[in-house]
Formats: sequence, structure tokens, C-alpha cells
Amino acid sequence: MFPDQRLFIDGAFSPSVAEDPAFFTSTNPATNTPLARIYEASPRDLQYALDAATKAFESWSKTTPIERSRILNKAVSILRGRNHEIARVESLDTGKPFSETSTVDVPTGADVLEYFAGVCLSGLEGKMVRLREKAWVYTTKEPLGVCVGIGAWNYPIQIALWKCAPALAAGNTFIFKPSEVTPLTANILAEVFTAAGLPSGVFNVVHGSGRVGAWLSSCSGVAKISFTGQVETGKKVYASAAGSSLKNVTLELGGKSPFIVLPGADLGLAADAAMVANFYSCGQVCTNGTRVFVHSSIKSKFEDLLLERARDGIRAGDPLDPNVNFGPLVSEGHAGKVKGYIRHGEEVDKARLLCGGSKQAVSLPDGKGLEGGFFVAPTIFTDCDDSMLICREEIFGPVLCILTYETEEEVVRRANDTELGLAAGVFTKDIDAAHRVIGKMNAGICWINTWGESPAEMPAGGWGLSGVGFENGSEALSQFVRTRCVLVENGGFPAVFSKS
Repeated sequence: MFPDQRLFIDGAFSPSVAEDPAFFTSTNPATNTPLARIYEASPRDLQYALDAATKAFESWSKTTPIERSRILNKAVSILRGRNHEIARVESLDTGKPFSETSTVDVPTGADVLEYFAGVCLSGLEGKMVRLREKAWVYTTKEPLGVCVGIGAWNYPIQIALWKCAPALAAGNTFIFKPSEVTPLTANILAEVFTAAGLPSGVFNVVHGSGRVGAWLSSCSGVAKISFTGQVETGKKVYASAAGSSLKNVTLELGGKSPFIVLPGADLGLAADAAMVANFYSCGQVCTNGTRVFVHSSIKSKFEDLLLERARDGIRAGDPLDPNVNFGPLVSEGHAGKVKGYIRHGEEVDKARLLCGGSKQAVSLPDGKGLEGGFFVAPTIFTDCDDSMLICREEIFGPVLCILTYETEEEVVRRANDTELGLAAGVFTKDIDAAHRVIGKMNAGICWINTWGESPAEMPAGGWGLSGVGFENGSEALSQFVRTRCVLVENGGFPAVFSKS
């Protein structure tokens, strides 16, 4: 086990100041064994973190972009130097394969921090507008204040960096609450920032359940909340933020994204992408393309290609084994939820099972202690229709649903028949058709002939119930500043109420 995980407030790790501190436990999902006890933040701890961040804002907000950039780039260098160490902890905590965490989770988080360390050098400039000979308007971009990030359990350190990087680059201070399911790498990130020279109080970590997030969301001393998680929780965060102080909000919520394969597409490429869009991170990705729309003329061939890849390409086992590419689900409760959806697909929706299913055991190597892990078999359903529960609700697990269509007009209408609008993708060799179809998707994140890549330069945000605002791209930096407008008049002022 790891040592007890403390709170990180005002530049130091410390236990809770509560008279009777509460703890919760992080569990290794591959073995169902405990990893660490974590102190849960009490209201007094949270106020302490808020006070520290508020005090630190006075000086951090006055630093120049180049000063902030140097510190953030130093943190990037440290992250990359500790890549494998951090990835190992992330794999133990989440169950995600080391082959993922070491090549995607930690590196792309570092990429985002590096991006905003660069963008802040020019992205925070104001403008000047000449009104007349002796009058003009100028604007400045000012940081908001204390910002809060509430993370999700599927990409812990990546999400932490997606949220804090633009905030810190813009001159804000930050309080991060990681998911209580996967909390371990948040404290490592605090170590990294400290080693890079980030002043005390600028970045803080508080651990705990939804109660901690609710306190932060409703706190009038917080200027902005950035939340990643379920739709219903996001609505509560939004309402609490508005009801307390009309604070700024960014929400990255759920999805039920359409993955469209047009006639004439490169079916091998599309099958490879469909596997990633449903089984990468064991299907625990909000942008997953779980509704796979395939033209009826290519359905049989496409099914064969998916089955071949599922049979020969998925390697389940110990997440720390570099050859493994499929791990357990994150928790026992979540695994039970996903299995419930699979049973519903079999018994109620009556979809045809191509592989996997609720009764299919995952083949695991012996002697690794994986028998008690939260593994769920990769599952592919076909002959699905839009009314099925497995095609309407976000499952957040390794479940792929194949639906057929006949015309482009039909697939566009059905793809958009959801209140969610996080992602969409289309596969075709016809570039005109690709842009025509993608231009009709009600989704904020779209791909053509690829799936899943979300580089630092690309804004990521959903439409509809999938979210509010953006993460990454220059758009994200603009959401962590406010504009001050100043009109200067050097030509005198007309006396309206002067003595005539």
C-alpha cells in the first residue's frame, strides 16, 4: 500500500484539521485490494484551502506571463521525467493498462500544460480602438480569481492538467478535487508544481466525496468551476454555481456518440477505429463512439472485421504488463452497472450478441491475483435499433452497438436523435460526403476517418446536455479571464449641466 494520502494546501501536505478526521480508501481494480487511505477534507480544510488560494492570488495574478510560463514549462519537464513512475501509479489506481497511461494519460497532460505555457505569452493581450483624435478604448485580460477543478475517475492526471493549465497560465489560483475513486496522482501533480517553483497556495488539492465538490460549487469565494462527470451531477454543479455567486462554469459531461461508416469507406481503418472508440480504456471514455452506424450493404463484412480484432487484438491481464491493452473497470460498483446494461441488452432489448456478454468470463493469466478484479468481457451487439436502452443511455464500458441504415439522410437524423452532443465521427473515402455529414452533426467534437485524438490545440466541448464551454485550445484560456474595457478621453468633457 501507499502511505496515507494527505491534503495539499498552501504549499504543504497535511492531514485534515478536523477533530475526528475521516478517511476513504483507494482500491486497485485489477486485484480488488486496497492501495491507500486518503484524508477527506472537512469544511475547515476547505476554508483553509480557499483562504490560501485567495491570498496567493494577490501576488500570482500580478506575475507576468513569461514568469508563469517559465514555471509551467519547468513542471512539464518534471512530468516527462517522471512519466513512467506517474503512469504506474495511474494504472494501479484506475486499472488502465500501463501501455495507455505511459503513452497517453501522462504525456498528453504534459502537452496541454506546455501548450498553455506558450499560449499565455500572446493569448492574454488586449486591444486598442481609436475613437477619434484624442479618445480611444483599450481592453485588458484579467484573471478571475480562485478557480476550482472537479475531476473524473477515468483520466485523473490528464483531466487535472486540462483544468489547471489554462487557469494557472492566465494568472488564477487553483483548488483541485480529484475523484475519490482515483485520487492518487493528484498529490504527485502537487509535488511536481512545488518542485517547479510554483508559489505556495497557487495550486491546492482537497480530497473527498461529492460533499466536498458541493461545498466548492456553492462557495461565493470561488470565481469559476470546471467539472467533468455525469450529466445529472453537472446540472447540480451548474445550479449551485449560479445560485451562489453566478460564477463561471465549464462542464464536460456524458455522451452517446455516433460513429458513422459510409459506403465505400476503408473498412479495415474504420474497424480499427471502432475498436478504439469502444474498448480503449475498457470503454470508460466520455467521447466513445458507442452507436456504430453501418450501411446495410457492408454490415456483414464489418462484423467480421470487428470479431477478428476482438478475438486476436484484445489482450486482457495485469495492467502493469506492457503487453496488456485491456484492463478492469474502475470499481466493483461500476462493473456491476455495466454488466446490468449488458444483461438488459441480451434479455430485454433482444439485441444479437456477436461476442462477450454477461456470462462471458475474461481470459486472464494465472498467478497474478486478478481473480477478484473488476473485469468485464468486451461485448459487441448487432441488429440494434434506436429504441433499445443500450443505444440510448451512456454505458461507459466495453459495449459496442451496431445499427444499420440505408440513406445518408436517415443516418444523420438518427445520429442526432439524442439530447447529448459530445462527439461524432464519419468514415468515408468521399471527402465531400465526409464534410457534408460532419457538418450536420449536433456535436462539439468531431472526427473524419479517425477517432479519439484530442490534442492540446483542439478545443474540446460538448453541445446540448454534454456540456458548457471548452477545454483546450485558445478558447479554454479565454474562459479563465475577464475583460476590462477602458475609454480614455483627452479632448475635454462637454458640460451638460453647466451654468448657461
